[in-house]
Amino acid sequence: MEEAEAAEQVNRESEQKAIRRASERARTARWDLNIAIFLFAVLIIIMVLLFQGVTLEIVAPIAVVGLGIVWLVGWRQGRQLYDRFLEEELAKLEFERGRKVAETIEEAVQRALRARWHG
Repeated sequence: MEEAEAAEQVNRESEQKAIRRASERARTARWDLNIAIFLFAVLIIIMVLLFQGVTLEIVAPIAVVGLGIVWLVGWRQGRQLYDRFLEEELAKLEFERGRKVAETIEEAVQRALRARWHG
């Protein structure tokens, strides 16, 4: 009974670690080159408009919309990456659990064979 509870606790801790790893990977990969290029393009458009004498009342909303789009695309991309990375981490976790069970069965068979041959 206590072994089952301990195993369940280990499984929950492993799942939490997998969730944290997926979140960290998604957070670092969210701002890729495409978003940086788009942000740079928005900056260039703002600079060109200001140098052309366009009033700040027109340039400011363009800048806000551009930054909003950058944030939205980054957030959406981060969410998609998180989902994908979480699936990968949970698949790794399931593989490790299966491998440990297979190793445990294999060890039990080997012990039984040794006991039979030596005992």
